[in-house]
Amino acid sequence: QVQLVESGGGLVQAGGSLRLSCTASGRTFSNYAVAWFRQAPGKGRDFVSAISTSGGNTYYADSVKGRFTISRDNAKNTVYLQMNTLKPEDTAAYYCAARPYYSTSYPHEYDHWGQGTQVTVSS
Repeated sequence: QVQLVESGGGLVQAGGSLRLSCTASGRTFSNYAVAWFRQAPGKGRDFVSAISTSGGNTYYADSVKGRFTISRDNAKNTVYLQMNTLKPEDTAAYYCAARPYYSTSYPHEYDHWGQGTQVTVSS
């Protein structure tokens, strides 16, 4: 079993940066692919980014490509999402999710979820 806890959200002005962290419990974190999703009020949960078990492969939604960077430190059981040049449309609750071995961009295919962290970008 893997339990996930997100942190690092907050209020930032447009053009600013935030770094989200997703810290996992369990000794087999390195066997899990991890993804970030976000959900704005009244909308569905959208894929943001994903990273493979080793960190060697990363994936991004077109809307964040070039601005967000996902990384992981398996020794610390943590995945990071560095968010730069934030825009008001990035405002959402951000969730990390994990599934064994292979990442996907579909939220229903993830078994484990964190509680979410709010990111608010003011214009």
